[in-house]
Amino acid sequence: MKTFLRILARVKPYWLCLTGSIVSAALFALLSSISLWMAIPFVETIFSSSETTAVAPQANSLLNKSRVPERIDREILKPKAAFFERLKLKLESKTNQLIRGKTKRQTLKHLCLVLALAVFLKNLFGYLHAYLIVHVEEGVARDFRNNLYEHFQNLPLSYFDKNRAGVLISRVTNDVGVLNRSLRVVFTTLVQDLLLVFLYLGILLVLSWRLTLFVIAVLPVTLWIIAKIGLKLRKYSARAQGRMADITSVLQETISGIRVMKAFAMERFEIAKFRQATQRYFNTVMKRIRVGKLASPVTEFWGTAVGLLLLFYGGLQVLEGGVLAPKEFIGFLVVLFSLTDPLKRLGRANSQIQEGLAAGERIFEVLDTRPSIQNSRNALSIREIKEGIRFVDVWFRYENGKNVLKHIELEIKAGETLALVGPTGSGKSTLVDLIPRFYDPYRGRVEIDGIDLRKIELGSLRRLMGIVTQETILFNDTVWNNIAYGVPQMPEEKVIQAAKAANAHDFILKLPQGYQTLIGDRGVRLSGGERQRLAIARAILKNPGLLIFDEATSALDTEAELLVQEAITRLIKGRTSIVIAHRLSTVQSADRIVVLDNGQIVQQGSHQQLMKEDGLYRILYRKQFRDNSNREDFD
Repeated sequence: MKTFLRILARVKPYWLCLTGSIVSAALFALLSSISLWMAIPFVETIFSSSETTAVAPQANSLLNKSRVPERIDREILKPKAAFFERLKLKLESKTNQLIRGKTKRQTLKHLCLVLALAVFLKNLFGYLHAYLIVHVEEGVARDFRNNLYEHFQNLPLSYFDKNRAGVLISRVTNDVGVLNRSLRVVFTTLVQDLLLVFLYLGILLVLSWRLTLFVIAVLPVTLWIIAKIGLKLRKYSARAQGRMADITSVLQETISGIRVMKAFAMERFEIAKFRQATQRYFNTVMKRIRVGKLASPVTEFWGTAVGLLLLFYGGLQVLEGGVLAPKEFIGFLVVLFSLTDPLKRLGRANSQIQEGLAAGERIFEVLDTRPSIQNSRNALSIREIKEGIRFVDVWFRYENGKNVLKHIELEIKAGETLALVGPTGSGKSTLVDLIPRFYDPYRGRVEIDGIDLRKIELGSLRRLMGIVTQETILFNDTVWNNIAYGVPQMPEEKVIQAAKAANAHDFILKLPQGYQTLIGDRGVRLSGGERQRLAIARAILKNPGLLIFDEATSALDTEAELLVQEAITRLIKGRTSIVIAHRLSTVQSADRIVVLDNGQIVQQGSHQQLMKEDGLYRILYRKQFRDNSNREDFD
């Protein structure tokens, strides 16, 4: 119920459309009931032996004399029974006044005109209801998707480390779609069909309260069975949505890694993996269908069983005379069987609502996740690094993991170029990730100009930085928009100047549309070196106070590396810079080199100083150059 109420709260901005939709649904139901009520005078007109009588010719006189027909027995004269009988007479009287003509032909003509008008208005209000309710549903779905996407932007990297991209994509696409369909059921079936059910039951009570009470008596059995089915459906629906998230995840991973997959000839393996995921989804959906499809047959079975019993019982009342008139019994059956469709839709509604609630729980699970990294109260805004960056007894570990950084004490002066080197897994990238607060240490602190990063406004902190990583992230947009990402109003000459500084201008001009060339998803139409130079141009254009290069040249060939390294050297001059490099030849000119091993700082100094020490740096350097020498000999 809590999830349902939270979903309904999202409808509040659309209350005007919702109100119009509900009013239209009510009028649709009312006009549908009027159309059915007209079945009684139709039967009366067709089968009456009188040339002028249309409906209950004695109705007005009976009402005026405040008496009921003699055929009503003493039991019916009880207050409640008398109420329904009088109400029936009033309705017959009003109907008689509306359609009665001088002849049966004239009465039939009036009846057809009233029916035509009722059907026209019913469909008009049905259309208005459908249009307005779709506006509400799609608006709520849009808001959910926007909220989820916005929330993703505010969640820390640790959240995405724990959750697969495909699963999160499924929340925005599949889960919101399921929720949208369930909203349609709530606002269409539960509003319109419930009104129809109550109005039809009202007509049935007026026509024969005895038969109607018999119908109502068996409804709780059906509702109990539907409720039991609903509980199982909710469980299977949640499981099915999880399986669909698995399919989305496998698909997303395969498409993203299509080059690797083909390079390793893993097509058969990935196909088998995808088929396994779709088979699990199929099995779960079939379990859900097996349970869910019971609702409609159960409703129809009970409706048919009740209908047959009513045919027998009501037929006896007509045959034995007096209690029920033939026209009333025919009208009762018409309304009763018309009641079947809305009841069947209500039966199916339960399964769809349970699916929507399961989707809603998964959506709110994301939205209720509080960002572990966010601005503190009265956060400070900074525009430059005046003194430097300092790590004070910093310890860090990923969730439920071992320590990745231990007792880090490090100071980076403003304007200094610092290189971080060490074996794979020594904590270099993790240390750098603490500066833009992608993660927070669980012990110790990182400071800029003596201010704890947790007291600095996140936006201003990250605007200080330009980050270029080994895995260059470019967007499916033009070269121009990728360079100007984050600074869209930058003048043309500045963008071109940044491209030239990054050694990118010449290759850009050779592209089909130059700076307006679309580069494809993740820049797939460019080479690795070209993508990296665009990333550097993007960093240059931002004119950051701190530059971070994380293995920016490790995946490039020699020629591309020289061009990128030249651009980096030009860019870091006079700026506070941190360079993580696998190739030690690229960091020899750094002001200071810090060596990490197993999450700890084991050495620091210039290249010359470290080469004089008998430490890890010299071991790594000699090993790397020996390997390069052997490779050259082999070549």
